[in-house]
Amino acid sequence: MEQLEFFAIPSPCIGVCQTDNRGYCLGCLRSRDERFGWNQMSDAEKRKVIELCQQRKKRRALKARLQQDDEL
Repeated sequence: MEQLEFFAIPSPCIGVCQTDNRGYCLGCLRSRDERFGWNQMSDAEKRKVIELCQQRKKRRALKARLQQDDEL
């Protein structure tokens, strides 16, 4: 059963709106489908997309740290 939301789930967009070579937004880390389908998604789907974006952000930060360590 889906939990009732008292507030709308805001878009994670931060206004950067550029994509990387894999098609993910450099600002919010959503895929093209996630960005264009946001308004049609259920709250559960939106929460899942936000969770995926958080995971992508952690992976990006880890990759950047590893690359930085390799340069030292």
